[in-house]
Amino acid sequence: MNNKLKIILLFICILPITLIFTSNFLIEENAIDKTFTNSTFINKNKVGLVLGTSKFLRGGGVNLYFQYRIDAAVELYQKGKINFILVSGDNGSKYYDEPTAFKKELIKNGIPKNRIFLDYAGFRTLDSVIRAKEVFGQSNITIISQKFHNERAIYIAEKHGISAIGFNAKDVTAKYGLKTRIREYFAKTKAFLDIIFGKKPKFLGSKIEIK
Repeated sequence: MNNKLKIILLFICILPITLIFTSNFLIEENAIDKTFTNSTFINKNKVGLVLGTSKFLRGGGVNLYFQYRIDAAVELYQKGKINFILVSGDNGSKYYDEPTAFKKELIKNGIPKNRIFLDYAGFRTLDSVIRAKEVFGQSNITIISQKFHNERAIYIAEKHGISAIGFNAKDVTAKYGLKTRIREYFAKTKAFLDIIFGKKPKFLGSKIEIK
């Protein structure tokens, strides 16, 4: 193997690692002082955007990411830090409906039905964030999810002209969330590339006024 080929192969190996490191660093740096764990210190926004996830685990039992996002949304509403809750998630089939599962649980926790709006086309975080502006008319939002997810969502939001802060739902243990954390490294990289290449939501559609 000649030296030129070795250099090319080395470059091919190093490039993906550099991209992953750089994208994660930039997205996490961008979110400094924009996410909050204490609801007392977070500014008020009209709408809190809850990023969807499945209610149940594949092996059975309630998904803690789901439960903790419910808890966080309820806390913000009860403390007057948001007036409405917009739940955005995947409703890819009649057998899988993240937004409705969130709505039912929010109502059980005392959130009035008329204060909850559902976005059934939040297939990805990018879709959820952009649709919050383009469909639901919000240019200032509080994003509600775990910190690692909020960081990525805030980056996407700001790149699309949305002023966003994040309220960090309680995180899970390292063992419980290991696979999710590994996937997040690649998710941040994909978000970074989506911005570069101008990725758009799968659907937009008619405007829905939150009032």
